[in-house]
Amino acid sequence: MPKVQVNGIDLFYDIKGTGEPLLLIAGFLCDHSYWSLIMPALVSQYQVIRLDNRGMGRSSAPDSPYSIQQMANDVAALLDHIGIDSVNAVGHSMGGQIAQELVIANPEKVKSLTLLSSLAKGDARFNSVIETWGDLPQSIDLQLYEKVVLPWIFSDDFYAIPAMVEQLIEWAVNYPFPPAPHTLYYHSRAILASDTKDRLQHIHCPTLILVGRQDILTPVKFSQQLAQGIAKAELVVIDRGGHGFLIESSDTVTSAMLKFLAQLPCPMN
Repeated sequence: MPKVQVNGIDLFYDIKGTGEPLLLIAGFLCDHSYWSLIMPALVSQYQVIRLDNRGMGRSSAPDSPYSIQQMANDVAALLDHIGIDSVNAVGHSMGGQIAQELVIANPEKVKSLTLLSSLAKGDARFNSVIETWGDLPQSIDLQLYEKVVLPWIFSDDFYAIPAMVEQLIEWAVNYPFPPAPHTLYYHSRAILASDTKDRLQHIHCPTLILVGRQDILTPVKFSQQLAQGIAKAELVVIDRGGHGFLIESSDTVTSAMLKFLAQLPCPMN
């Protein structure tokens, strides 16, 4: 699996499938593997491009501040490197913030936008949670950190499934490419500093906004703000699942994404 040098770092990426390019950008605490459950359905129809944001997975993790715009610049440089002029861009949570900056700065590179559990700017409670998530890795181990974070990610129904959360924690603790504490700090501060609410009108491509009704981290009102600010936006609220609905309700999320993509104009030959 390849890496490319962009903006002073080594950026890991993965390409699978054939067809029209579909770019997937993961969020906080996640790398390209976060999309694994929906990959089979996507690669059957699209050329799917995933990456590890700077600081995550197998990408470089410089010990210096990161910004959402900087990570969007990383993505733009990756697309240039692999020779892709235009993509359907998908971002989850922080990845949705990155995708917004990507299309605002490079509208010609983004044919459509899908924002999953994302936001333009957080409110006071969200900011407090994210600030804490950035500070805690300096003080506690990864297992305890996951126990703190996951209640904000998954719904009551998911927690009721026997041993499911324990399995996720075990997977995270044993994952061979865990994030460094400084990465989580810098990512948290990048999220807090990001604000697109007054620039959403610069997003002109067709946009799907998906959110779980039980999302308590980026609640439905955040997605409503995105939908109100983006001219060609469609808002879909999924009844089952919280912030982690890519895991809780992967089939439903995938179906909504594919339906939206199928309705887009066919690319010119």
